[in-house]
Formats: sequence, C-alpha cells, structure tokens
Amino acid sequence: MSSLKVAVVMDPVESIKVHKDSSFAMLLEAQRRGCSLYYLQLADLFVRDGVAWGRATELSVRDDPAHWFELAGVADVELGEMDVILMRKDPPFNMEFVYATYVLERAEAAGALVVNRASSLRDFNEKFSTSLFPQCCPPTLVDRSAARVREFLDEHRDVVVKPLDGMGGASIFRLRVDDPNVSVILETLSAHGERFFMAQRFIPAISAGDKRILMVDGEPVPWALARIPAQGELRGNLAAGARAQGVALGERERWICQQVGPTLVERGLWFVGLDVIGDYLTEINVTSPTCIRELDALYDLNIAGQLFDAIERLLSLDTVTAKNVTSSANR
Repeated sequence: MSSLKVAVVMDPVESIKVHKDSSFAMLLEAQRRGCSLYYLQLADLFVRDGVAWGRATELSVRDDPAHWFELAGVADVELGEMDVILMRKDPPFNMEFVYATYVLERAEAAGALVVNRASSLRDFNEKFSTSLFPQCCPPTLVDRSAARVREFLDEHRDVVVKPLDGMGGASIFRLRVDDPNVSVILETLSAHGERFFMAQRFIPAISAGDKRILMVDGEPVPWALARIPAQGELRGNLAAGARAQGVALGERERWICQQVGPTLVERGLWFVGLDVIGDYLTEINVTSPTCIRELDALYDLNIAGQLFDAIERLLSLDTVTAKNVTSSANR
C-alpha cells in the first residue's frame, strides 16, 4: 500500500513516557512503513461549514528517550484527507472528548478511517459496556440508589465500587458489609443520588494481578500484562504503583476474548484493552489502551505492526467497496 497520511490526536507529545507509551509505538510503526505523520491535540480540531479541519503539525519520531520527536511545518488540513486518524486522547471522558468525536465523525464521513470509530468511542463506556457480556463478568450493579447498592453489598458482603468515567484507578473503593464508611463513600460516588456508578463483587484473585489483554481487530494478543497491586493496595493499576508481569492467556481468558471480539469488530473498535481479574471481565478499555511497549519488550512482539496490518486491510476493503459502488452506479 502506498504511503499513508496518518494523523494522531493525543496529549502533548513532549510529556509522554516513551518506554511505555502505546501511541508512540503506533507512531514508530507508521513511520517505519513510510507513512506521513501529523500531530494534533484536542484544541487543534474544528469544523467549518460542516467540514472537519485540524491545525496539524508534521511529526517525526525515533526510539530515543532523550530526543523522541521533531515537529516541522504547521498547517490547517481537512481531516477527511487523512487516510488514518488515531484517536489517542487520554481520558477524562468529558463533554470536550464527546465534542471531539463529533469532529472526527465529520472526518469519517469525508473518507478518513478513525481508529477507534468516533461514535463507538463516545457510546461504548469502558465500564458500562461490560453489561453486554454478563456471562463474562462478576455480579455487577450500575445504579445511583444507595439503598439498592446497600442491598447488593448485603448480598455479596464484599464489593468494589467505582465511577463510570474514571481512569488509572481513581476513586475505586472496596466496601465490606461492616465498613463504617459505606454511607459517605456511596454519597460521594453517587453525588447524593445524582450520578450513576458501578458496584462489582470483590474478586480475591486481584492479588494475582489485573490482566490487561490487548485485542487487535477482534483477536487477542496471546500474552497479557498482569498488573499486580502494591503491598496494601487494592488497585491493579500501574498508575497506582502496581508492578507488571507478563502471563500467557489461559482457556478462560481466550473464551472471554471470543465472547467480546465480534462485537468490538462490529462497532469499529479495532484496538482495545480488556481488563480481566481471575475469571472475570471487569472493564473494556477503548479510548487509549496501553501496554504495547511492555508486552513487545517481554515477548519480542510488534503489536503496533499487527494493528497497522489490520488498518491496511480495512483501507483495502473500503477501496474495494467504493469501486464496487461506483461500478454498480455506472451500469
């Protein structure tokens, strides 16, 4: 395939940690394939008269922790002229993120392939979306009623509660039935009954790690990164001090991937991180999943290469479809 124009929407490139940044791995792979790279932040996106534009900066990268990027010319470009747009903006998932997906939908309508699909980034909440696969999950309640959550706690005796829009382990609490802080935690998470949040039965297997499984075009990478909580910690998040350990996927993890994979492909979620604790799916990360660099280093993989193979297949399918439509119209 000829050289592609690849834009990335991300947080400031100068602030990333190159040894663990999955967006950086994608950019290195795109450049290796001869793609032209363009860099944007959320503030660079705009729509004028129905057309999506971006204030794009030409970007080059190299795998050097001392000097990993160079920026060149800056120009306003029609985003629909990009072949691929990697939407890699980290949460918070707020209205600014939602508005950005509206811009990217206009780019999709003009011909760009947005990875992941803009509407699915908006609609596929990373915690709530697990409700599509109850057979894979621990007992789970999404609610804003403290009374019903207390009933759930009485039933299961030991639960984890968390906001639907958090990341990095923020505001995750473990509650036992005799915890004196139950009321204040439920009031805080629900904003006194005004906000939905999630409760899940506590999974003791968290002590062996929260496994991040990367899915590329609906198929799992054969190894996961288990984030093992620090001593005295509940959360298996690297941002919360967890340590990482590579593990091969077992039969149960592969079964979960088989359950989830077709839905991801159907919704245009081509790069996704599943979080699995013990035997259970707990989250489906679609906004800017990480762990490429760690798994690549542990197992001599090229996960970004797998992703770009999938992207090239998708672009080829789009080209064939467009030719077929044109051919049918000319008959």
